[in-house]
Amino acid sequence: MQRITISLPEEEAEVLRRAARRRGVSVSALVREAISHALAPATGSGSLPFVGLGRSGTRTTGRDAEAVLAREWAGDRDR
Repeated sequence: MQRITISLPEEEAEVLRRAARRRGVSVSALVREAISHALAPATGSGSLPFVGLGRSGTRTTGRDAEAVLAREWAGDRDR
């Protein structure tokens, strides 16, 4: 295993120590778990699991979800 040194603000380091203590693991183990989680490949393409489950009675289907969301949420990105 390779050793890597990081610098954290004191209050973040304390939060990390307390979280490790609460979980009964070392700080190193908790950091390794957090890094593994952060670097894990995303499941799917960020899709919403409920899209396409039902029938809408319209021609828009779950297959169109990405385009619909992009169109409908376009204005929200500017807020």
